[in-house]
Amino acid sequence: MFSKNGHLGLEMLSQHQKVYESVSGRKLLQTSGGGQVKVNNMVIVNKDGSGNFTTISDAVAAAPNNTVANMGYFMIYVVRGVYEEYILIAKSKQYLMVVGDGINKTIITGNHSVADGWTTFSSATVALKATKTTLYTHSLRQFYRECDSYGTVDFIFGNVAVVFQNSNVYPRLPILGQFNTITAQGRADINQNTGTSIQNCTITAPPDLAANNGTTQTYLGRPWKPYSRTVYMQSFLDYLINPAGWAAWSRTFALDTLYYAEYNNRGLGSSSANRVTWPGYHVINATYAVNFTVSNNRVTWPGYHVINATYAVNFTVSNFI
Repeated sequence: MFSKNGHLGLEMLSQHQKVYESVSGRKLLQTSGGGQVKVNNMVIVNKDGSGNFTTISDAVAAAPNNTVANMGYFMIYVVRGVYEEYILIAKSKQYLMVVGDGINKTIITGNHSVADGWTTFSSATVALKATKTTLYTHSLRQFYRECDSYGTVDFIFGNVAVVFQNSNVYPRLPILGQFNTITAQGRADINQNTGTSIQNCTITAPPDLAANNGTTQTYLGRPWKPYSRTVYMQSFLDYLINPAGWAAWSRTFALDTLYYAEYNNRGLGSSSANRVTWPGYHVINATYAVNFTVSNNRVTWPGYHVINATYAVNFTVSNFI
């Protein structure tokens, strides 16, 4: 899926390739041995009106509904700029890929927060900068790579199988008296194949928080729902992370049913010596950590299975009437 230098391998028609190379300024990666991501169609978002759309929301609305995997992805290429909008991606918008010009070039921003009267759901910008909740991972499976995410309280939240990879996470300075929690994963049932995985990312303080002299407490996450599941692995956790690592939502709620894990992190905030001692907290090894990575374009959470015809017959209509 990715080349040795980390670039995404794409397969698309020649007319789409010409547009992609023209707008992105880079040649389409050619890979051998398969593994490329198929792009069926693409549109350009540019605020200056030179693309197909001037807002990301309009481009999302134009994407086809209920597509299937073998058709390929609908790519939305967002040209550099600051896009002040709140984006809702409906569950019917499947196999949708949003690509920007790069970190600090394509920015989606908003400033809704619960403190200002917005609900948790409506405070999300989808990505990437907000004063409260930034990214609501709401449905299906999601993958974010080489992104910047900024926020304060629970700014990455929701209940899907989602992986953040090679990205930067910046907890900002919250309002007076508040602490920061990066994630609030919302797995409500032990049988749900969902969770948040943060792999090979950098969690550090932006200038506003850094200037606060370490008086603001910042945590990796807290349990929004009973079976909350979040894993940090192979990431750089800077000094700003509280030694306990994780925060409670309300007293003992979910502390014995959640699943929080860390693997092979580094940085001043990565030590597990003084981490929480909840039943649901774990320091895991490489053998188990691989379950929380992206493999063959699929999030391989524990509990996910590819089954054969012999087992699949158990889930046909005849067995439910």
